[in-house]
Amino acid sequence: MRKYSDTEGPRAVVVGGGIGGLTAAATLTRRGWRVTVLERAEELKPVGAGIALAPNGLRALDVIGLGDPIRALAAWQGEGGLRTPSGRWLSRTDPQAAIDAFGDPVVLLHRATLTATLAGALAEGTLRTGSAAELIDPGAADRPAVVRTADGDIEAELVVGADGIHSALRTALFPAHPGTTYSGFTTWRLVVPDPGRPFAPHETWGPGRIWGTQPMKDGRIYAYAAARTPQGGHASDGEPAELRRLFATWHEPIPAILEAAGEGPVLRNDVHHIAEALPAYHRGRVALIGDAAHAMAPTLGQGGNQAIEDAIVLAHHADPGGGLAGGLARYSADRLPRTMGLVRTADRTARLNMLRNPLGIAVRDTLISGLSTLAPGLLLRSFASTATWQPPAARMLTRQESSPSLGDRRTP
Repeated sequence: MRKYSDTEGPRAVVVGGGIGGLTAAATLTRRGWRVTVLERAEELKPVGAGIALAPNGLRALDVIGLGDPIRALAAWQGEGGLRTPSGRWLSRTDPQAAIDAFGDPVVLLHRATLTATLAGALAEGTLRTGSAAELIDPGAADRPAVVRTADGDIEAELVVGADGIHSALRTALFPAHPGTTYSGFTTWRLVVPDPGRPFAPHETWGPGRIWGTQPMKDGRIYAYAAARTPQGGHASDGEPAELRRLFATWHEPIPAILEAAGEGPVLRNDVHHIAEALPAYHRGRVALIGDAAHAMAPTLGQGGNQAIEDAIVLAHHADPGGGLAGGLARYSADRLPRTMGLVRTADRTARLNMLRNPLGIAVRDTLISGLSTLAPGLLLRSFASTATWQPPAARMLTRQESSPSLGDRRTP
Protein backbone atom coordinates (compact mmCIF):
# COMPACT_ATOMS: atom_id res chain seq x y z
CA MET A 1 0.00 0.00 0.00
CA ARG A 2 1.32 3.41 -0.94
CA LYS A 3 1.48 5.77 2.02
CA TYR A 4 2.49 9.40 2.23
CA SER A 5 4.23 11.10 5.10
CA ASP A 6 2.93 14.25 6.73
CA THR A 7 5.93 16.16 5.35
CA GLU A 8 4.66 15.53 1.83
CA GLY A 9 1.33 17.14 2.62
CA PRO A 10 -2.15 15.61 2.64
CA ARG A 11 -2.99 13.40 -0.31
CA ALA A 12 -6.10 13.82 -2.47
CA VAL A 13 -7.03 11.24 -5.08
CA VAL A 14 -9.47 12.26 -7.81
CA VAL A 15 -11.20 9.36 -9.54
CA GLY A 16 -12.15 10.48 -13.04
CA GLY A 17 -10.42 12.79 -15.50
CA GLY A 18 -13.43 14.61 -16.91
CA ILE A 19 -14.25 18.29 -16.59
CA GLY A 20 -15.19 18.12 -12.90
CA GLY A 21 -12.29 15.89 -11.93
CA LEU A 22 -9.67 18.02 -13.69
CA THR A 23 -11.11 21.21 -12.21
CA ALA A 24 -11.06 19.64 -8.74
CA ALA A 25 -7.44 18.57 -9.21
CA ALA A 26 -6.33 22.05 -10.28
CA THR A 27 -8.20 23.74 -7.46
CA LEU A 28 -7.20 21.33 -4.69
CA THR A 29 -3.56 21.72 -5.72
CA ARG A 30 -3.88 25.46 -5.18
CA ARG A 31 -5.27 24.72 -1.74
CA GLY A 32 -2.16 22.78 -0.75
CA TRP A 33 -3.25 19.20 -1.46
CA ARG A 34 -0.96 16.68 -3.18
CA VAL A 35 -3.25 15.50 -5.95
CA THR A 36 -3.36 12.41 -8.13
CA VAL A 37 -6.00 11.99 -10.84
CA LEU A 38 -6.85 8.41 -11.79
CA GLU A 39 -8.52 8.14 -15.20
CA ARG A 40 -9.67 4.75 -16.46
CA ALA A 41 -9.25 5.58 -20.18
CA GLU A 42 -5.86 5.15 -21.80
CA GLU A 43 -6.02 8.77 -22.97
CA LEU A 44 -8.34 11.71 -22.50
CA LYS A 45 -11.05 11.39 -25.10
CA PRO A 46 -13.82 13.74 -24.03
CA VAL A 47 -17.31 12.33 -24.32
CA GLY A 48 -19.54 14.72 -26.19
CA ALA A 49 -18.89 17.36 -28.79
CA GLY A 50 -19.61 20.87 -27.59
CA ILE A 51 -20.16 22.40 -24.20
CA ALA A 52 -21.67 25.75 -23.27
CA LEU A 53 -19.99 27.51 -20.36
CA ALA A 54 -22.43 29.92 -18.75
CA PRO A 55 -21.46 32.99 -16.68
CA ASN A 56 -21.53 30.96 -13.47
CA GLY A 57 -19.13 28.38 -14.90
CA LEU A 58 -16.78 31.08 -16.20
CA ARG A 59 -16.68 32.74 -12.78
CA ALA A 60 -15.83 29.41 -11.21
CA LEU A 61 -12.94 28.98 -13.65
CA ASP A 62 -11.67 32.43 -12.67
CA VAL A 63 -10.67 30.89 -9.34
CA ILE A 64 -7.97 28.84 -11.07
CA GLY A 65 -7.04 31.50 -13.61
CA LEU A 66 -8.76 29.88 -16.59
CA GLY A 67 -11.84 32.07 -16.97
CA ASP A 68 -10.29 34.60 -19.33
CA PRO A 69 -8.60 32.05 -21.64
CA ILE A 70 -12.00 30.40 -22.08
CA ARG A 71 -13.76 33.74 -22.58
CA ALA A 72 -11.36 34.41 -25.44
CA LEU A 73 -12.93 31.45 -27.26
CA ALA A 74 -16.39 33.02 -27.33
CA ALA A 75 -17.82 33.23 -30.83
CA TRP A 76 -19.90 36.26 -31.66
CA GLN A 77 -23.28 34.73 -32.35
CA GLY A 78 -25.52 37.66 -33.14
CA GLU A 79 -29.22 37.45 -32.53
CA GLY A 80 -30.66 33.96 -32.30
CA GLY A 81 -33.49 32.29 -30.49
CA LEU A 82 -36.19 29.64 -30.45
CA ARG A 83 -37.96 28.41 -33.59
CA THR A 84 -40.61 25.96 -34.77
CA PRO A 85 -39.80 23.28 -37.37
CA SER A 86 -41.28 25.52 -40.09
CA GLY A 87 -38.77 28.22 -39.19
CA ARG A 88 -41.14 30.59 -37.40
CA TRP A 89 -39.44 32.44 -34.55
CA LEU A 90 -41.04 31.96 -31.14
CA SER A 91 -38.56 34.15 -29.30
CA ARG A 92 -35.40 36.09 -30.03
CA THR A 93 -32.32 36.33 -27.86
CA ASP A 94 -29.64 39.00 -27.81
CA PRO A 95 -26.24 37.82 -26.47
CA GLN A 96 -25.40 41.37 -25.41
CA ALA A 97 -28.48 41.46 -23.19
CA ALA A 98 -27.22 38.38 -21.35
CA ILE A 99 -23.77 39.93 -20.97
CA ASP A 100 -25.31 43.13 -19.60
CA ALA A 101 -27.46 41.13 -17.16
CA PHE A 102 -24.91 38.57 -15.97
CA GLY A 103 -21.54 40.11 -16.76
CA ASP A 104 -20.41 37.38 -19.12
CA PRO A 105 -21.35 35.64 -22.36
CA VAL A 106 -22.21 32.00 -22.83
CA VAL A 107 -19.10 30.47 -24.39
CA LEU A 108 -19.58 27.48 -26.67
CA LEU A 109 -16.47 25.40 -27.27
CA HIS A 110 -15.45 21.84 -28.01
CA ARG A 111 -15.16 19.64 -24.93
CA ALA A 112 -11.72 18.55 -26.08
CA THR A 113 -10.56 22.17 -25.89
CA LEU A 114 -11.83 22.60 -22.33
CA THR A 115 -10.39 19.28 -21.23
CA ALA A 116 -6.99 20.11 -22.70
CA THR A 117 -7.04 23.52 -21.01
CA LEU A 118 -7.81 22.00 -17.61
CA ALA A 119 -5.27 19.19 -18.01
CA GLY A 120 -2.66 21.77 -18.98
CA ALA A 121 -3.13 23.46 -15.60
CA LEU A 122 -1.94 20.36 -13.74
CA ALA A 123 1.61 19.59 -12.68
CA GLU A 124 3.40 16.87 -14.59
CA GLY A 125 2.61 13.44 -13.19
CA THR A 126 -0.70 14.49 -11.60
CA LEU A 127 -2.84 12.77 -14.24
CA ARG A 128 -2.55 9.01 -14.62
CA THR A 129 -4.44 7.58 -17.58
CA GLY A 130 -5.16 3.87 -17.93
CA SER A 131 -5.66 3.74 -14.16
CA ALA A 132 -8.94 2.16 -13.11
CA ALA A 133 -9.74 2.73 -9.45
CA GLU A 134 -11.92 1.02 -6.87
CA LEU A 135 -12.88 2.48 -3.51
CA ILE A 136 -11.95 -0.05 -0.83
CA ASP A 137 -12.55 2.07 2.27
CA PRO A 138 -14.20 5.53 2.40
CA GLY A 139 -12.16 6.33 5.48
CA ALA A 140 -13.17 8.13 8.65
CA ALA A 141 -11.81 10.69 11.09
CA ASP A 142 -9.30 8.18 12.47
CA ARG A 143 -8.19 6.54 9.20
CA PRO A 144 -7.55 7.49 5.57
CA ALA A 145 -9.61 6.40 2.61
CA VAL A 146 -8.19 3.61 0.46
CA VAL A 147 -8.37 3.39 -3.33
CA ARG A 148 -7.28 0.25 -5.15
CA THR A 149 -5.46 0.42 -8.49
CA ALA A 150 -3.58 -2.09 -10.61
CA ASP A 151 -0.36 -0.61 -9.22
CA GLY A 152 -1.41 -1.09 -5.61
CA ASP A 153 -3.62 0.49 -2.97
CA ILE A 154 -3.36 4.21 -2.26
CA GLU A 155 -4.20 5.80 1.08
CA ALA A 156 -5.59 9.32 0.85
CA GLU A 157 -6.90 11.92 3.26
CA LEU A 158 -9.45 12.92 0.60
CA VAL A 159 -10.98 11.07 -2.35
CA VAL A 160 -13.04 12.89 -4.98
CA GLY A 161 -15.54 10.81 -6.93
CA ALA A 162 -15.72 12.38 -10.39
CA ASP A 163 -16.46 9.14 -12.19
CA GLY A 164 -19.57 10.21 -14.04
CA ILE A 165 -23.17 9.27 -14.43
CA HIS A 166 -22.63 5.56 -13.75
CA SER A 167 -20.40 6.30 -10.77
CA ALA A 168 -19.00 3.25 -9.00
CA LEU A 169 -18.01 5.45 -6.08
CA ARG A 170 -21.59 6.65 -5.67
CA THR A 171 -22.75 3.03 -5.52
CA ALA A 172 -20.04 2.17 -3.01
CA LEU A 173 -20.96 5.07 -0.73
CA PHE A 174 -24.75 4.76 -1.01
CA PRO A 175 -25.62 1.19 -2.09
CA ALA A 176 -29.31 1.63 -1.20
CA HIS A 177 -29.76 4.61 -3.52
CA PRO A 178 -31.72 3.75 -6.71
CA GLY A 179 -29.21 5.49 -8.96
CA THR A 180 -30.15 7.16 -12.21
CA THR A 181 -33.49 7.24 -14.02
CA TYR A 182 -34.02 7.24 -17.80
CA SER A 183 -35.23 10.71 -18.73
CA GLY A 184 -37.33 9.45 -21.65
CA PHE A 185 -35.24 10.80 -24.50
CA THR A 186 -32.04 10.31 -26.45
CA THR A 187 -29.55 12.94 -27.62
CA TRP A 188 -27.32 13.16 -30.69
CA ARG A 189 -24.30 15.47 -30.95
CA LEU A 190 -22.06 16.30 -33.88
CA VAL A 191 -19.52 18.86 -35.05
CA VAL A 192 -19.49 19.71 -38.75
CA PRO A 193 -17.76 22.17 -41.07
CA ASP A 194 -19.51 25.45 -41.78
CA PRO A 195 -22.15 24.57 -44.41
CA GLY A 196 -21.48 27.89 -46.15
CA ARG A 197 -24.95 29.30 -45.61
CA PRO A 198 -25.49 32.14 -43.14
CA PHE A 199 -27.84 31.35 -40.27
CA ALA A 200 -28.89 32.62 -36.87
CA PRO A 201 -28.02 30.41 -33.92
CA HIS A 202 -31.16 28.65 -32.83
CA GLU A 203 -32.88 25.88 -30.97
CA THR A 204 -35.95 24.41 -32.64
CA TRP A 205 -38.74 22.61 -30.82
CA GLY A 206 -40.93 20.11 -32.63
CA PRO A 207 -43.28 17.33 -31.50
CA GLY A 208 -41.20 15.20 -29.16
CA ARG A 209 -37.99 16.45 -30.78
CA ILE A 210 -35.55 19.35 -30.59
CA TRP A 211 -32.64 20.52 -32.72
CA GLY A 212 -29.94 23.11 -32.00
CA THR A 213 -27.37 24.72 -34.29
CA GLN A 214 -24.59 26.87 -32.82
CA PRO A 215 -21.32 28.28 -34.28
CA MET A 216 -17.97 27.77 -32.59
CA LYS A 217 -14.97 30.11 -32.58
CA ASP A 218 -12.95 27.88 -34.91
CA GLY A 219 -15.54 28.14 -37.69
CA ARG A 220 -17.10 24.73 -37.18
CA ILE A 221 -20.74 24.17 -36.25
CA TYR A 222 -21.92 22.34 -33.16
CA ALA A 223 -25.30 20.70 -33.66
CA TYR A 224 -27.34 18.70 -31.20
CA ALA A 225 -30.67 16.95 -31.30
CA ALA A 226 -32.95 15.04 -28.99
CA ALA A 227 -36.06 12.92 -29.37
CA ARG A 228 -38.33 10.86 -27.19
CA THR A 229 -37.32 7.27 -27.89
CA PRO A 230 -37.34 3.93 -26.09
CA GLN A 231 -34.27 3.39 -23.98
CA GLY A 232 -31.34 1.55 -25.55
CA GLY A 233 -32.27 2.10 -29.19
CA HIS A 234 -29.87 2.52 -32.10
CA ALA A 235 -30.46 2.97 -35.82
CA SER A 236 -29.59 -0.14 -37.83
CA ASP A 237 -28.46 2.00 -40.77
CA GLY A 238 -26.48 4.50 -38.68
CA GLU A 239 -27.22 7.61 -36.66
CA PRO A 240 -26.73 10.09 -39.57
CA ALA A 241 -29.59 8.30 -41.35
CA GLU A 242 -31.70 8.48 -38.20
CA LEU A 243 -31.13 12.22 -37.94
CA ARG A 244 -32.15 12.70 -41.56
CA ARG A 245 -35.37 10.78 -40.93
CA LEU A 246 -36.19 12.92 -37.91
CA PHE A 247 -35.07 16.38 -39.03
CA ALA A 248 -34.40 16.63 -42.79
CA THR A 249 -37.74 18.37 -43.45
CA TRP A 250 -37.20 21.06 -40.81
CA HIS A 251 -36.19 24.62 -41.65
CA GLU A 252 -32.77 25.68 -42.94
CA PRO A 253 -29.97 25.43 -42.02
CA ILE A 254 -30.86 22.01 -40.56
CA PRO A 255 -30.92 20.19 -43.93
CA ALA A 256 -27.63 21.89 -44.85
CA ILE A 257 -26.07 20.79 -41.55
CA LEU A 258 -27.19 17.22 -42.13
CA GLU A 259 -25.72 17.33 -45.64
CA ALA A 260 -22.43 18.69 -44.30
CA ALA A 261 -22.38 15.95 -41.66
CA GLY A 262 -22.58 13.24 -44.31
CA GLU A 263 -21.81 9.88 -42.77
CA GLY A 264 -19.41 11.38 -40.23
CA PRO A 265 -19.37 10.58 -36.53
CA VAL A 266 -22.52 11.22 -34.52
CA LEU A 267 -22.66 10.62 -30.77
CA ARG A 268 -25.87 9.09 -29.49
CA ASN A 269 -26.61 8.78 -25.78
CA ASP A 270 -29.70 8.00 -23.76
CA VAL A 271 -30.24 10.68 -21.12
CA HIS A 272 -30.39 9.70 -17.46
CA HIS A 273 -30.74 11.83 -14.37
CA ILE A 274 -30.72 11.37 -10.62
CA ALA A 275 -34.36 11.89 -9.68
CA GLU A 276 -33.98 10.99 -6.01
CA ALA A 277 -31.42 13.12 -4.20
CA LEU A 278 -28.55 11.40 -2.46
CA PRO A 279 -28.60 11.76 1.34
CA ALA A 280 -25.35 13.74 1.04
CA TYR A 281 -22.56 14.33 -1.45
CA HIS A 282 -19.99 12.85 0.89
CA ARG A 283 -19.32 9.98 3.24
CA GLY A 284 -16.20 9.46 5.31
CA ARG A 285 -13.34 11.08 3.41
CA VAL A 286 -15.00 10.80 -0.02
CA ALA A 287 -16.86 13.57 -1.84
CA LEU A 288 -18.86 13.21 -5.06
CA ILE A 289 -18.96 15.89 -7.75
CA GLY A 290 -20.64 16.39 -11.12
CA ASP A 291 -22.75 13.64 -12.66
CA ALA A 292 -21.63 11.23 -9.94
CA ALA A 293 -23.60 13.36 -7.47
CA HIS A 294 -26.41 14.96 -9.47
CA ALA A 295 -26.68 13.86 -13.10
CA MET A 296 -29.18 16.09 -14.89
CA ALA A 297 -30.83 16.39 -18.29
CA PRO A 298 -28.92 18.68 -20.68
CA THR A 299 -31.90 20.99 -21.26
CA LEU A 300 -30.45 23.83 -19.16
CA GLY A 301 -26.87 23.40 -20.39
CA GLN A 302 -25.69 23.25 -16.78
CA GLY A 303 -24.22 19.77 -16.32
CA GLY A 304 -20.60 20.77 -16.94
CA ASN A 305 -21.04 24.14 -15.27
CA GLN A 306 -22.30 22.51 -12.09
CA ALA A 307 -19.40 20.04 -12.05
CA ILE A 308 -17.01 23.00 -12.21
CA GLU A 309 -18.89 24.77 -9.42
CA ASP A 310 -18.75 21.58 -7.32
CA ALA A 311 -14.99 21.36 -7.71
CA ILE A 312 -14.43 24.97 -6.65
CA VAL A 313 -16.76 24.75 -3.64
CA LEU A 314 -15.32 21.41 -2.54
CA ALA A 315 -11.78 22.79 -2.56
CA HIS A 316 -12.99 25.82 -0.62
CA HIS A 317 -14.34 23.63 2.17
CA ALA A 318 -11.62 20.94 2.09
CA ASP A 319 -9.03 22.49 4.37
CA PRO A 320 -5.74 20.59 3.99
CA GLY A 321 -4.82 21.67 7.50
CA GLY A 322 -7.58 19.66 9.17
CA GLY A 323 -11.30 19.69 9.96
CA LEU A 324 -12.15 17.72 6.82
CA ALA A 325 -15.30 16.11 8.22
CA GLY A 326 -16.91 19.46 8.90
CA GLY A 327 -15.71 20.79 5.56
CA LEU A 328 -17.28 17.95 3.61
CA ALA A 329 -20.54 18.39 5.52
CA ARG A 330 -20.54 22.06 4.53
CA TYR A 331 -19.81 21.09 0.93
CA SER A 332 -22.89 18.84 0.86
CA ALA A 333 -25.01 21.53 2.51
CA ASP A 334 -23.87 24.11 -0.03
CA ARG A 335 -24.23 22.03 -3.16
CA LEU A 336 -27.10 19.61 -2.68
CA PRO A 337 -29.99 22.14 -2.69
CA ARG A 338 -28.65 24.12 -5.66
CA THR A 339 -27.81 21.16 -7.87
CA MET A 340 -30.95 19.13 -7.15
CA GLY A 341 -33.03 22.24 -7.81
CA LEU A 342 -31.42 22.39 -11.25
CA VAL A 343 -31.97 18.64 -11.77
CA ARG A 344 -35.68 19.15 -11.23
CA THR A 345 -35.83 22.28 -13.40
CA ALA A 346 -33.97 20.52 -16.21
CA ASP A 347 -36.44 17.63 -16.07
CA ARG A 348 -39.43 20.00 -16.19
CA THR A 349 -37.86 21.84 -19.10
CA ALA A 350 -37.38 18.58 -20.99
CA ARG A 351 -41.04 17.72 -20.50
CA LEU A 352 -42.00 21.15 -21.84
CA ASN A 353 -39.75 21.36 -24.86
CA MET A 354 -40.47 17.83 -26.03
CA LEU A 355 -44.23 17.83 -25.78
CA ARG A 356 -45.96 15.61 -28.35
CA ASN A 357 -49.59 16.57 -27.83
CA PRO A 358 -50.62 19.04 -30.60
CA LEU A 359 -52.84 21.07 -28.28
CA GLY A 360 -50.14 21.27 -25.63
CA ILE A 361 -47.61 22.35 -28.25
CA ALA A 362 -49.93 25.07 -29.54
CA VAL A 363 -50.51 26.45 -26.04
CA ARG A 364 -46.81 26.31 -25.21
CA ASP A 365 -45.75 28.07 -28.39
CA THR A 366 -48.40 30.76 -27.98
CA LEU A 367 -47.28 31.48 -24.43
CA ILE A 368 -43.61 31.65 -25.39
CA SER A 369 -44.31 33.92 -28.33
CA GLY A 370 -46.54 36.19 -26.24
CA LEU A 371 -44.05 36.46 -23.40
CA SER A 372 -41.26 37.19 -25.86
CA THR A 373 -43.27 40.08 -27.27
CA LEU A 374 -44.88 41.51 -24.14
CA ALA A 375 -42.14 40.80 -21.56
CA PRO A 376 -38.93 40.21 -23.50
CA GLY A 377 -36.74 40.26 -20.39
CA LEU A 378 -38.74 37.66 -18.48
CA LEU A 379 -37.11 34.58 -20.00
CA LEU A 380 -33.67 36.09 -19.35
CA ARG A 381 -34.56 36.86 -15.73
CA SER A 382 -35.66 33.26 -15.20
CA PHE A 383 -32.00 32.28 -15.67
CA ALA A 384 -30.70 34.82 -13.17
CA SER A 385 -30.54 32.60 -10.09
CA THR A 386 -28.37 30.15 -12.02
CA ALA A 387 -26.15 32.56 -13.94
CA THR A 388 -25.40 35.02 -11.12
CA TRP A 389 -23.82 32.42 -8.80
CA GLN A 390 -20.54 33.60 -7.30
CA PRO A 391 -17.67 31.33 -6.22
CA PRO A 392 -16.22 31.55 -2.71
CA ALA A 393 -12.91 32.59 -4.27
CA ALA A 394 -11.83 35.37 -1.93
CA ARG A 395 -11.82 33.02 1.06
CA MET A 396 -10.31 30.01 -0.69
CA LEU A 397 -7.08 30.56 -2.57
CA THR A 398 -3.90 30.26 -0.57
CA ARG A 399 -1.73 31.45 -3.46
CA GLN A 400 -3.84 34.27 -4.86
CA GLU A 401 -0.75 36.02 -6.16
CA SER A 402 -0.49 33.30 -8.81
CA SER A 403 -3.60 34.69 -10.50
CA PRO A 404 -3.45 38.48 -10.07
CA SER A 405 -6.00 39.04 -12.82
CA LEU A 406 -8.75 37.46 -10.71
CA GLY A 407 -9.05 40.26 -8.19
CA ASP A 408 -11.84 42.11 -9.93
CA ARG A 409 -13.92 38.94 -10.17
CA ARG A 410 -13.76 37.77 -6.58
CA THR A 411 -16.71 37.98 -4.31
CA PRO A 412 -16.15 40.44 -1.44
